Amino acid sequence: MHMPAQQIIGIGTDITECLRIARLIERHGELFLHRVYSPEEIRYCQSRNQATQHFTARWAAKEAILKALGASWRAGIAWRDMEIRTDSQGRPLAVLSGGVLELAQRLGVVRVLVSLAHCRNYATAYAIAIGRPDS
Repeated sequence: MHMPAQQIIGIGTDITECLRIARLIERHGELFLHRVYSPEEIRYCQSRNQATQHFTARWAAKEAILKALGASWRAGIAWRDMEIRTDSQGRPLAVLSGGVLELAQRLGVVRVLVSLAHCRNYATAYAIAIGRPDS
C-alpha cells in the first residue's frame, strides 16, 4: 500500500489523574460533562466499565492535541472543539471543529493521530499533528 508523503507538524502528550476527573464530575455533574465532552463521547464513556478512566483518557487526548498544535487554552478554543471518537476497528479518532479546526488548518494540519491508555489511577494520551510535506 502506497502512503502519500506527510510531515509531522507537532506532537503532544498528557497524563491526567483519574481521581481529578472523577472529582470534577462529582462536583459539577452534567454541567462539566457537557462543557468538555460531546454527546457521543458521553454516551461512549458512560457505556463502558470504569467510565471515569475513559473520560480521563479523552481529557488527556484533548490536552495532547492542543500541545501537538502548539496551542494553549485561549479565547476561541473550546473543549468540545476536539472530539475523540472510536473507529470501526476500535481505534481512537480525533475530530476537530471550531477554533481548533481553524488553528489546525492555519498550521497545515490535515489529520491528528491519537493514542490513549488508562489504568485505575491515570490516563495518558499522545497526539501527532500530520500535514502535507508542502505545509
